[in-house]
Amino acid sequence: MSLQIPSINDSDSAESVSVSEAVFGQPYNESLVHQLVTAYSAGGRAGTKAQKNRSDVNGGGSKPWRQKGNGRARAGTSRSPIWRTGGVTFAARPRSYVQKINKKMYRAGIRSILSELLRQGRLVVSESVFPDQPRTKTLAGNLKNNGAHNALIVTDKLDENLVLSSRNIPGVDVCSASGIDPVRLVGAEKVIVSKQAIIDLEGRLA
Repeated sequence: MSLQIPSINDSDSAESVSVSEAVFGQPYNESLVHQLVTAYSAGGRAGTKAQKNRSDVNGGGSKPWRQKGNGRARAGTSRSPIWRTGGVTFAARPRSYVQKINKKMYRAGIRSILSELLRQGRLVVSESVFPDQPRTKTLAGNLKNNGAHNALIVTDKLDENLVLSSRNIPGVDVCSASGIDPVRLVGAEKVIVSKQAIIDLEGRLA
């Protein structure tokens, strides 16, 4: 059984594309999509925060003062965390926030997102929106005329004219079919896909 991805312009039925229900007709798995989005966002964290513990602080090799007789509390090192110049008790260390998502789960999650976008009317196909020269005004006008203000444009491969035309338009993002990610798909009000990108997505996600 096949489904139909509509054109961005309802009057242009020639651009609509038939797609497989196995990729674009799946039920929405909210927990899996949440896991994908969380894992993708976590993987982008730098994890480079670092603090010095008592072994990293310079100095403190000798006992600051004798144990008894001077009226002060006992102290063995000036690197102790209770000292102003000492180390941090539970010092932060560089770490990786990467969460493992296997390929089967990832493909299932992307299929679920694409299927839900199609059901909501947020996934459309277009060839006429893409500019044939690097002109921001042309692309912005095409998107405005079709009511696509916050849009993700997906093509089979990144076109220089499209990249240059879109980079100064707020709310518009461009990626290739092989570079889609769950965060951008979920966050876009409308996803505009070229016909060849649809073919590539079906081949990758089937």
